[in-house]
Amino acid sequence: MFRMKIQTKLTILILFIVSFSLFVSGFVVITHFIHAKEQELKQQSLVAARTVAGLSEISNSLSDKDSNPLTINHIVEPIRVTHNADYIIVLDMDRVRYSHPVPSMIGKISKGSDENQAFAEHTYTTKARGEAGTAIRAFAPIVNNERQQVGVVIAGFLLPTFYEVLASLKSEILLTTVLSLLFGGWGALLLAQHIKKQLFHLEPDEIAKMLVERNETFNAMQEGYVAIDANERITIFNHKAKELFALNGEVIGKNIREVYPESMLPNVMQSKTPFFNKEIPVQNLIFLSSHLPIKVNNEVVGAVAIFQDLTEMKNLAEELTGVKAFVSALRVQNHEYINKLHAIAGLIQLGNKETALNYVLEETDEQTELTRFLSKNIKNDSISGLLLSKVSRGKELGIMVTINRRSMLTSFPKGLDHHDFVVILGNLIENAFDAFQTIDHDEKEIFVSIEQTEDTLTILVEDNGCGISPEYLCNIFTEGFSTKHGQNHGIGLYLVKQIINNGNGVMDVESSLGEGTTFTITFER
Repeated sequence: MFRMKIQTKLTILILFIVSFSLFVSGFVVITHFIHAKEQELKQQSLVAARTVAGLSEISNSLSDKDSNPLTINHIVEPIRVTHNADYIIVLDMDRVRYSHPVPSMIGKISKGSDENQAFAEHTYTTKARGEAGTAIRAFAPIVNNERQQVGVVIAGFLLPTFYEVLASLKSEILLTTVLSLLFGGWGALLLAQHIKKQLFHLEPDEIAKMLVERNETFNAMQEGYVAIDANERITIFNHKAKELFALNGEVIGKNIREVYPESMLPNVMQSKTPFFNKEIPVQNLIFLSSHLPIKVNNEVVGAVAIFQDLTEMKNLAEELTGVKAFVSALRVQNHEYINKLHAIAGLIQLGNKETALNYVLEETDEQTELTRFLSKNIKNDSISGLLLSKVSRGKELGIMVTINRRSMLTSFPKGLDHHDFVVILGNLIENAFDAFQTIDHDEKEIFVSIEQTEDTLTILVEDNGCGISPEYLCNIFTEGFSTKHGQNHGIGLYLVKQIINNGNGVMDVESSLGEGTTFTITFER
């Protein structure tokens, strides 16, 4: 199948547009010329009619019934020739012709339908179509010396037809057409070559094929890709990105702020500064995202974002913070309760029933009270379970973990969920446990408080451990930084800081060597 090249198509199209524009312009010009000619002939016909009507010889001859009609015709004909009129007709009040370019018409009655007003002393023009063509006719009354109307003068000029005007201007039209097509064709060729160069010498079908392949390539990727142009219009939004953002339908061409108001792509495009591997909250999910400006010839023409689901990293973080240690903690408690049951059974067998009862009450009251408090005040099972396990873990380590009985948690700050709070509380409490590894206190204590009001939510984790050296305070939230040895360190506080930033929170750290550390986190609701 023959395919016409885009350069040829553009050249033919532009030549057609130029030709059509010439035709329309020519039609408008000729129509305007005919209209102007019509106005000109109206003035000429009025002048000719008034000139004849003003001649005393004409009015006297019409007043004299015995005068020869040919006398008036001899007077009028030279005037007609002078004014280049097609005809000048003189009528008496009985509409009898006294002059006419055709001698045989002299003496006959005129039956024109546009003559009536002229016999009432009106001067006017009309446009009438006759056998010879369309004529501009001027009517002027003939008045004698006694101010009585004795006749009417009709001066007629034939209006040139469209084809007659076209024939009279054929030289100008031909020259204009040739020059327009010549320069138009030359310009069309240059423009087509320029467009071809802008398209990297590719044909439309090749561009379409590349576009389809590009889209399918992005759709096949396991990362979400979103790109915008210089006008913040979406140019790429692959299937994975739609899945991550829970979107349906076509979004290409829409403004990124309409589809994703929190997008940082416009900011990256304006600042021309990329950032990599930053956590971005989207619909209660956390994505690892990199944003880069798109540059062509060192000019920013858009921006692209790459999103990766942080599910695996979140799972790792939860594992590091002790979420998956719930099972282990429960096993420890189960073993502990079995030992306690054996002790109770032994006391009963020895007949010490009162001692056994006191032992049971002593062991269960504290645990029951804490469980009841957490169920009532902390409205999330994951957070309650985490705090309960940390208290048990503290008992194993000889550390008293105290939960502030004024603590309350009913909802999470905007953009955060229970996973984020598990990471925050788990990491801060684990760090507090580690703070006692290098110090020997008789009383090892960790105090945890979660206070929530209508306006704020505050988390406080305080310990009386070894404290943090002032030289390390500014680096503890840096990814990979840690004062501990071994693997899987230097991540916890970095994740905590990222979550606080995502929730627009503020963290305050107070620490003294040998005395302890206090972490205070505040979120505005």
